Amino acid sequence: MGGKALRVLAAACRTYDAPPKDFAPETLEKDLVFVGLAGMIDPVRPEVPPAVQKCRKAGIRPVMITGDHRVTAAAIARELGIIHSDRQVVTGSELNEISDEELKEKVPEYGVYARVQPEHKVRIVQAWKARGMVTAMTGDGVNDAPALKAADIGTGMGITGTDVTKNAADMVLTDDNFATIVSAVEEGRRIYDNIRKAIQFLLSSNLSEVVAVFASTMAGFILMKPVHLLWINLITDSFPAVALGMEKAEPGIMQRPPRPKSEGLFANGVGFDIIYQSLVCAALTLAAYFCGEGDSQAESMTMAFVTLSTCEVFHSINMRARRKSIFALGSHNKYLFGAMLFALLLPLAMMYIPPFAAAFSLVALPAARYFESIGLALLIIPIVEIVKAIQRWAARR
Repeated sequence: MGGKALRVLAAACRTYDAPPKDFAPETLEKDLVFVGLAGMIDPVRPEVPPAVQKCRKAGIRPVMITGDHRVTAAAIARELGIIHSDRQVVTGSELNEISDEELKEKVPEYGVYARVQPEHKVRIVQAWKARGMVTAMTGDGVNDAPALKAADIGTGMGITGTDVTKNAADMVLTDDNFATIVSAVEEGRRIYDNIRKAIQFLLSSNLSEVVAVFASTMAGFILMKPVHLLWINLITDSFPAVALGMEKAEPGIMQRPPRPKSEGLFANGVGFDIIYQSLVCAALTLAAYFCGEGDSQAESMTMAFVTLSTCEVFHSINMRARRKSIFALGSHNKYLFGAMLFALLLPLAMMYIPPFAAAFSLVALPAARYFESIGLALLIIPIVEIVKAIQRWAARR
């Protein structure tokens, strides 16, 4: 029965003709007649085995710690996909024979800990941490509180958990469902990715303005006025950056290994991406200025303004994925497209509505010049796509 993941109770009885004089367990619990066995099962939720597999693909190692019998725990763990062999099961009594240093070396071999005591749970957590791993511990009883405190992330059960457990935990799982934890990991990765995308977009956009203005100043001409840069920073950049925070998770986000705790925000080539993308955007802006240089200073400045502002808007599309091609995402960000439309229409109003044009020192561009500026700005997409393709090729190598 234990091999079928059942918790087993034995029942026995004894009949007395008269009430016994001594009700102590030592007196009552002898000369009993065996009645039979009762098997009870806490069925595995159907969503948990896929969640365990998802953990493994994401580089997360699920481990079961239970007070159940070794055979029962092993059967449940096999059903969940946590272990594949009985050699991956260890009991609390066996842990007592292992030193902390030996447990640190052997802890990756074990997937199930059966018949454990509260102190064993703390030792298991500390052994994983000693190997440099980030640990998350779940629990519902008072005896789980020390292990929750010892783990990097203590997760208390919101339904069955005691108040002591909930207070000791870093977070409380309101539905007591393991699959929810996996979903939270996926959501956390999405949020972190979107923060990096927004920061990369803003830094590359702002740096492109610095590079373009610095280059024009060194060359002795005025590329833009302060009000143009202020407008780009406050209006053009802000809406796409906010919309990038609403981006859906990239395909394969749960097939990546976890990032190291020491990894910085500019790791994995983010710093390089910011530099080359800002240089490309600045070069396109300067090219737009020189394309209109033969007409008038105002027209050249307007072309540079249109190219820089729209180039940053188009660049926000690139930021939907740091390495994957934007044409392979298979999803759409309606917030980003709305922000792009808004950011593209505003320069038109600034050029073709006379009061706005006068306030911002812009002129109404001829259609050919306007589409020339937009065409230059659009080049940011294929250029970044080519670099991404090279980076993917290099990563495969």
